[in-house]
Amino acid sequence: MKLLRRRTTVSLDDRLDALAEAADLADGRLAPVAVAGARSVVARAGVRRSLSVDHTAVALAGATGSGKSSLFNLLSGTTLATVGVTRPTTSAAQAALWEGTGAGPLLDWLEISRRHEVDAGASDDAVTGGWASGEVPGLVLLDLPDHDSIEAAHRLEVDRLVELVDLLVWVLDPQKYADAAVHDRYLRPLSRHRDVTVVVLNQIDRLSPAAVERCLADLRRLLDDDGLAGVPLVAVSARTGEGVDELRSLLASRVANRRSWAARLAADVGTASDALALASSGAGLHDGESIMAGTDLYAGGPDSGPGSGSGLGGGPAFGVVRDAGASATGPIEVAAPPEVSLDGLAGPLTGALSEAAGVPVVVAAVAKSHRHRSVAATGWPPTRWIRRLRPDPLRRLRLGLPAPSATRGAAGSATPEGAGPVGRTSIPATSAVQRSRMDTAVRETAGTASEGLPEPWAAAVRQAARARADELEDGLDRAVATTSLGASGRPAWWRAAGLAQWLVLLVALSGALWLLGLIAMDYLRLPRPYMPTVGELPWPTLLLLGGVLLGLVIALLCRVAAWLGGRRRARRASRALRASVGQVAREFVLDPVGEELTRYRRFAEVIAVARGASR
Repeated sequence: MKLLRRRTTVSLDDRLDALAEAADLADGRLAPVAVAGARSVVARAGVRRSLSVDHTAVALAGATGSGKSSLFNLLSGTTLATVGVTRPTTSAAQAALWEGTGAGPLLDWLEISRRHEVDAGASDDAVTGGWASGEVPGLVLLDLPDHDSIEAAHRLEVDRLVELVDLLVWVLDPQKYADAAVHDRYLRPLSRHRDVTVVVLNQIDRLSPAAVERCLADLRRLLDDDGLAGVPLVAVSARTGEGVDELRSLLASRVANRRSWAARLAADVGTASDALALASSGAGLHDGESIMAGTDLYAGGPDSGPGSGSGLGGGPAFGVVRDAGASATGPIEVAAPPEVSLDGLAGPLTGALSEAAGVPVVVAAVAKSHRHRSVAATGWPPTRWIRRLRPDPLRRLRLGLPAPSATRGAAGSATPEGAGPVGRTSIPATSAVQRSRMDTAVRETAGTASEGLPEPWAAAVRQAARARADELEDGLDRAVATTSLGASGRPAWWRAAGLAQWLVLLVALSGALWLLGLIAMDYLRLPRPYMPTVGELPWPTLLLLGGVLLGLVIALLCRVAAWLGGRRRARRASRALRASVGQVAREFVLDPVGEELTRYRRFAEVIAVARGASR
């Protein structure tokens, strides 16, 4: 029977580590707002985990006149909050604490200066209904300013605290529960925060029971459209106390669980991961729509503290908004990295770079140089000096034999380090056509390698391929200059052919001297000596003519051998030069492209972990 491996849930620590790595991998490649947001979440999570986890910060947020402050007084059993209907009365957040020992650092981080330790056994005379003693130990209940206040400072305070608290309770009223300001700016971006969000419809005492049901049904529809299906929705009346027991029980259970802080951080990690995934897809970057539903979280970067406020004036950055490119059926998925073989891309690129580096010119010069040196070593001695007057084709290109201090290597190996500085060659400069072909080859290589990648990462691959374009020509020239062309070796047959040429020259000279002697004796009318012959041909004439003809035949055969040897050396030099150019292509183009592909492959892996994928 096949055993199935159990899929395990990724821990919060692993998700945070993955998010931090994803932000580092995306730095300089994806939208800075998304990268900064991810780093901000990681930084904020580190601070929140170091504070008291036995306390749960619960914030009551709402619009002007929603009854938020009245509900705060009712839940806390106090009259701490000043109640107003038509204008904002809460200018700064205040906190009510139940068994708040140890919550000081948490409130300092939240920058809450107005704090009240609730004595659960003794409520104010004017207000009743607070929690019983010991029922909610560790609860830190916050009354926030109105999110739609005419005071900009009030709105900024709401935005700041909404990003930090552990549990959000949104207090709505029958008149403004469908207001786009709260849905578009706050609720819709909270789709990842369903586990730490509660929605309260207050002031139901003003409606008939049938009207309450219709309002609740319509509000539930709006929440579902916001991506908040399943979020608790409680109908209450702060004036009559109807429904407050249900709300109190719900909050008490969340506080007793003591995991709201972790759920909040997990939702923040998921939101930041969705933002990176959306930025990776390239959606919402150029059409004027925000990647995130607001920018506060991302304005200050990872070092911005909780008091930094709104960076650009938008709503708090909670998550990927659907109208910014996210799918209606779920978050955007990071595309699987394509399988690309860099070795398969090396061939066309190396060919174009070889032409631009003048490899055909050098290969032709190797063949000509071999023939030149062969003729100088094996040609007919009386005429070979003429060949020495011609320049060596490789020397003309400032190529050829390695420096005496250099260690001779095999064909295709570069001159060892320490052999001396490498100067520029005299290879003809790259023409405009060759440069165009080289640029085209680099672009095609980047285009093939980035095929199937999201546009931001494809752009990063293209940029990586062109990052060292200004150094490419110098690198190619250096590669050609340091490649051992195998042109310094002298074949053994050159020595034998040269010796044979000198021998036949001596034979021809001996015949010539013999004939000259005979001419001199005839001029002086001396008696003719005995003249040996070969058939009808005298030996002196045979030696002279045979030596000259044999020398010419040897020279002709050596030229044929030199031509064949030049072709062979040219092929070896071509392989060596293409190998050196291939190394330059890999160093300057393919390796940077490969690093970007590896970076994206790793990004896809860690972003899946950060988004909470099981493994």
